[in-house]
Amino acid sequence: MKLSVIIPCFNAEDTIAVQLEALVRQRWGDPWEVIVSDNGSTDGTLAIVEQYTERLPHFRIVDSSDRKGAAHARNVGALAATGKALAFCDADDEVAPGWLSAIGDALSEHDFVASRMDEKKLNRPLILKARGGIQQDGLQKYTYPPYLPHSGGCGLGVKKTLHERVGGFDETMRQLEDTDYCWRIQLSGTPLYYVQDALVHIRFPETLSGVYRQACVWAEYNVLIYNKYRPLGMPKLTVKTGVKA
Repeated sequence: MKLSVIIPCFNAEDTIAVQLEALVRQRWGDPWEVIVSDNGSTDGTLAIVEQYTERLPHFRIVDSSDRKGAAHARNVGALAATGKALAFCDADDEVAPGWLSAIGDALSEHDFVASRMDEKKLNRPLILKARGGIQQDGLQKYTYPPYLPHSGGCGLGVKKTLHERVGGFDETMRQLEDTDYCWRIQLSGTPLYYVQDALVHIRFPETLSGVYRQACVWAEYNVLIYNKYRPLGMPKLTVKTGVKA
């Protein structure tokens, strides 16, 4: 089964080479391709990316600058993909050795899969303390209030037909678009399968102010996603559940 690895990027000159080098070291027995979807970078990102044209299989760069956001960049990459399955990763993370084969094997049996996340390799202790932990063993659990499991867009794998059937990522969402994507697919009847051996080292914002800004945007979109999914079975948020979260 052919896999299409899709990387959305925007001004990622400081980090994208780490991810691309990690992909150079990946192996998969069937055909695969790498698509970088550039969301309008104005720094040296494209110059760095172009150096990998001959080092990665069927490597392509697609232009997604007509609309800002990771959701749009992923959708444009998916539209250009020729594989039967899509594997999403991000320009500021690093997939571990064996990630591609683990995702590919899982997608041979399941339609929608999620990677395991590690936060320690790429982040300083101060940032880890300020940011708080993520779900590192199993799918992430949403608690605002408790609802369906989900995972980050930086390590999702999905059959292309399923991605198309649900309409891709919601391009109106600047944050939590991956959570929304996971929920829409599950509500359509397809479970999210956790792949223990597909490890992704994730990177948080490098400054405390960056962590704070990210938290503020998340707070805004938690309200939006609650209003969207409350009519679809999400429990009512109470003071008790809010305090626990």
